[in-house]
Amino acid sequence: MVSTEAIRTILGVAGNITAVTLFLSTVPTFLVIWKKRSVEQYSPVPYLASFFNCGLWVLYGMPFVHPHSLLVVTTNGAGVAIELVYLLIFLMCSDKRKRLKVALIMLLEILFFGVLVILMLIVVHTPQQRSTIVGSISVAANILMYAAPLSVMVPNGIGALLGILQLVLYATFYKSTKRMLAARKEKTEMGLAVIDTSKNQNGNVAHS
Repeated sequence: MVSTEAIRTILGVAGNITAVTLFLSTVPTFLVIWKKRSVEQYSPVPYLASFFNCGLWVLYGMPFVHPHSLLVVTTNGAGVAIELVYLLIFLMCSDKRKRLKVALIMLLEILFFGVLVILMLIVVHTPQQRSTIVGSISVAANILMYAAPLSVMVPNGIGALLGILQLVLYATFYKSTKRMLAARKEKTEMGLAVIDTSKNQNGNVAHS
């Protein structure tokens, strides 16, 4: 009979393979970026979020935070390395403004890791408290990682809704607007006709 520990290890390894496969799923995107030497309209937000999330889980798996978490460390360590490669390619293929923005966010994330490690070592004294604090932050970062693609989807969704609203308004007021323009055109033509008639009358009077 297979022991509980063995089942846990098998499931953990399977989860690691799935997670690494997920990290590698965006390789085709970065091959396109590398070939074109341009990030075009791709957003760095998902990769910054993944880098931050994996870094936190690596910290969570450290022996002084949560002992016996080798699988957590190895999976997310691979994630940190993969996301770092993505971000370096992104930096190399970005314009100056976007490069500065991405580099600044990466620096802030690394500083956050450093401050968190120092706080865990100095302020918090037990692994249980450390794992609770770092684990809570990591769960929040995990949600952020999966929500990060919405940074691209939300503006496009809003744009689509505004486009639909414009079409609805156009369809609603099309007939009335058309009648208004026709009436205005007719009024303008009548005004021009009156002016022409007046000119002709003046001309006839002057000639006689």
